[in-house]
Amino acid sequence: MASVGFIGLGVMGAAMARHLMGAGYQLVLYTRTKAKAEPLLQAGARWADTPKELAQACDLVFTIVGYPQDVESIYFGPEGLFAGAHPGSCFVDMTTSTPQLAVKIAEKAQELGVEALDAPVSGGDLGAREARLTIMVGGAKASYERVLPYLEVMGKTIKRQGGPGAGQHTKMANQIMIAGTMTGLTEMLVYAKAAGLSLDSVLETVGAGSASNWSMANYAPRILRQDYSPGFFAKHFKKDLGIALNEAKAMGLDLPATSLAWQLYDKLCAAGHEDDGTQALIKLWWQSE
Repeated sequence: MASVGFIGLGVMGAAMARHLMGAGYQLVLYTRTKAKAEPLLQAGARWADTPKELAQACDLVFTIVGYPQDVESIYFGPEGLFAGAHPGSCFVDMTTSTPQLAVKIAEKAQELGVEALDAPVSGGDLGAREARLTIMVGGAKASYERVLPYLEVMGKTIKRQGGPGAGQHTKMANQIMIAGTMTGLTEMLVYAKAAGLSLDSVLETVGAGSASNWSMANYAPRILRQDYSPGFFAKHFKKDLGIALNEAKAMGLDLPATSLAWQLYDKLCAAGHEDDGTQALIKLWWQSE
């Protein structure tokens, strides 16, 4: 079986890579901090010293890193993936990044005679661990069909949204929605606590009605036990909302609720909580938490 490359072993990437190994694929890994790869290396994965070396060793490569500038470096740098591209190469960027960068990657891939897809994910650390991620794909249909069996190892809801950049645009729509559920969850808890209500009772009741949502089901219990570990980093959510607002501006759209959510997460990050999970937004009200 041909080797599969995987770059990025953070909160979500490590679990995703492990699922691929569990399905029988031989993985070649690269990450800036090699220590993060050690558990998978000990389980049988191989190491590459650069993205270029990894690309040379693999026909299919998945990337999931932090920021668009990281994606740019990994793909276009002198020791990047494109420097190691060869006939048959297919690159799948699962980072939440900009639609413009996704198009740029696809255009470079076409120029080199190789394939590229943008395939950002939603579902957080739990979705990654349980292989229940939602995966939003942009790119050529033939490339999507080639990669789909691998995506099915990592996710549950997988859909091609259109051409290059369409996956990233869909992820922006997803993050706009999450902005509303996270701010709503936070303010609901703040209000209920101030009113002297039992938060467990409120969550049990509200969660059974029309206000039920994924953010409440997954993050409210963490908040109540003061668990602010990142299922998704606050700093990355702020980044995502910034991308969404920039894209909206380019389309002539005003998104005031999303803009306010970005301001709240900017304030949270400025207060030193950038490496907490998105549920840490409650700390803007519950200062002692």
